[in-house]
Amino acid sequence: MSESIPTIELLRSLPRSERREALESLVVTEFKASLLMDEDEYLPTDESYFQLGFTSLRIVEVKTRLEAQLGIAVSTTALFNSPTIDQLLEHLTGDLLGDLFDELPARSAR
Repeated sequence: MSESIPTIELLRSLPRSERREALESLVVTEFKASLLMDEDEYLPTDESYFQLGFTSLRIVEVKTRLEAQLGIAVSTTALFNSPTIDQLLEHLTGDLLGDLFDELPARSAR
């Protein structure tokens, strides 16, 4: 029986330049699934969850699925303090998964 590779490991395996796009795709896919949207339907990432038609319960369901896929805890408070997908992505890439998205430190001259 083969185990699937955790999403966090898939992100790690990507070049840094591709990680944010992959994470955004994952997050948008989860939000679309919750709204029963097709893959090709447009979902604005800069609009409030509530303007998009989400209820608090649906947002928490998306949070739970993202936690399971990423293997990290996402604070409910942080989620509601980041009420758009774009802001949630900033929180994920900065606060929770910063080690995957930080620029490599500049090498010191020898």
